[in-house]
Amino acid sequence: MTLEADVSDLWDRYQDGLTAADATDEDAAVIDEFLAALEAGEVRAAEKTGDDVTSWEANEWVKRGILLNFGLRETEAREYGGVTYHDVLPLRDTDDLGERGTRNTPDGTAIRRGAYLGSDCIMMSPSFVNMGAYVGDGTLVDSCDTVGSCAQLGENVKLGANTLIGGVLEPVEDAPVIVEDGVSLGAGCRVTSGFRVGENSIVGENTLLTPRIPVYDLVEEEVIYGHLPAERRAFTRMVESSVGDHDLFQGGAYKPAVVATHVEEDTLEATRREDALRE
Repeated sequence: MTLEADVSDLWDRYQDGLTAADATDEDAAVIDEFLAALEAGEVRAAEKTGDDVTSWEANEWVKRGILLNFGLRETEAREYGGVTYHDVLPLRDTDDLGERGTRNTPDGTAIRRGAYLGSDCIMMSPSFVNMGAYVGDGTLVDSCDTVGSCAQLGENVKLGANTLIGGVLEPVEDAPVIVEDGVSLGAGCRVTSGFRVGENSIVGENTLLTPRIPVYDLVEEEVIYGHLPAERRAFTRMVESSVGDHDLFQGGAYKPAVVATHVEEDTLEATRREDALRE
């Protein structure tokens, strides 16, 4: 049987009432093999099925395999850096990172089991990469950043400090947050609820990207939700809300929106200077 078939069979048994107490060594071997495949980048929680950023789809069996690691493992006391913590999984073994040129700084860099980090990545502390996340080659995860469960980051992505990349583990049919190749997110950005950022886009500091907030795409002159097209410069602006005068405040009300336009040459030059600092 293939790994997918083994995980699917185990999922069916779990749905029928299999518990962590009842799981056998053979069952544990399946989810251990699954974790190893995630960490090697051999399986991913989502895949791109077309040319456009909107074509990403969830690999439901992979997300089920991740859920099995919570449902069929007991919480245990574990040690890391002289501190005892309680979890169903240990942190990821990072012995393989050095041989690929990827580096992580100590005292606060946490990579959970089942996370993939490519070659020549940089993880500054404190930062956290959750189970099922995929971090492509050459990507920078800066200080105080979180990469959520199943989030998919492409190659040469730059996450500014204090950036949140949300995760979408459930429902299993929903694709997680996607940040494609070459994207640069400014400090304090938040990308949540399965939002998708197209390749080579540059997003200004403190921008919130979520399907509930409209993106005013000035390139195609349309309002879109749930994704930012490729090669855009995006930033937050306040637009008029449908809420009018209210007893509690004077005048109109405003809500956040995202404005997307062409990437300008001076913006590209600024990101190139950042690249030079990391060579």
